[in-house]
Amino acid sequence: MNERNRRRLLIGAFGALAVFAVLFFAVGARDVIDTLFSAAPSLVVATFALALCWLAAWSLMLRTVLVALDVELSVVKAFFVYAGAVFANNVTPFGQAGGEPVAALLISKTSDARYETGLAGIASVDVLNVVPSISLILVGVGYYGTTAAVGDRLETAVGSAVVLIAAIVLAMAFVWRHRHALTERLPAVIAPRLGRLGLARFQSDTLEADLTDRMGRFFENIERVSTDRWRLSAVVGLSLAGWLFQTVALMAAFAALGEPVAPYILLFAIPLANLAGAAPLPGGLGGIEAAFVTLLVPTTGIPASTVTAAVLIFRGAIYWMPILIGGLSVSAFGVKALE
Repeated sequence: MNERNRRRLLIGAFGALAVFAVLFFAVGARDVIDTLFSAAPSLVVATFALALCWLAAWSLMLRTVLVALDVELSVVKAFFVYAGAVFANNVTPFGQAGGEPVAALLISKTSDARYETGLAGIASVDVLNVVPSISLILVGVGYYGTTAAVGDRLETAVGSAVVLIAAIVLAMAFVWRHRHALTERLPAVIAPRLGRLGLARFQSDTLEADLTDRMGRFFENIERVSTDRWRLSAVVGLSLAGWLFQTVALMAAFAALGEPVAPYILLFAIPLANLAGAAPLPGGLGGIEAAFVTLLVPTTGIPASTVTAAVLIFRGAIYWMPILIGGLSVSAFGVKALE
């Protein structure tokens, strides 16, 4: 790992520790630990099993997208490739923005796909995961509003999510509308700067033409995915299944502590809390946990220590387990992009 990446990792790790320190101070670390020790082991195991189902559903998403791009991966290999992608997201700042390049390398390493094809595949999966999440937020908040008053904190969270998602959608629409102009003009701007970095991936004398060719193929691959309606419907369905597996996993974590939670609350809490993954922390570590506690304490009425304990069990399954599986996958596939 080079000095720059090591410095980023250390800063992110210290940031996550600081957030956890504040969170445990606010809710009471001893109460959280005592609650964790009271968890029913069978339901904790169920939480991890449901997290594996989530990982499998979204790995099938990736495989379905790659098939549309004429890239063949077996179901088993797709699972470990996607686990590696999640690992990369979880150990780099800014979530998917940091992990997608590594995921693209994994795909190209384990298949005959070009790097930009792999990048188009994983980018499509990340973008399409937004569609069901918006629906779940609206359905969950809408149903919650019929049973209880929507507080200012939840209104702010939902409003911020809508603004952020709208901004992302508008940015993507702008890039897509002007993709031909970007393909023609952007390489001339980027090539001189990349050339000075001496990247081995590109030959300096053909750098601009190489970038133009790669960007053109990237947009072509995105277009192929978006115009295949049957596969697009299948991918969105798998994405929804993954979100629902996460919801049931968090329900199981609360049940392990003897605190049942209405599923419609978790339907909007999970995608809203995951927006904290955009923070400059490794995979949103610390920020996502704090966001969960902030959302779930007022909406469920469950003590903060119990909510924190349930979230830690859930995040152990959703965050730490993929790090273990994905880290082994990245090592086995011989990808060293994190170094």
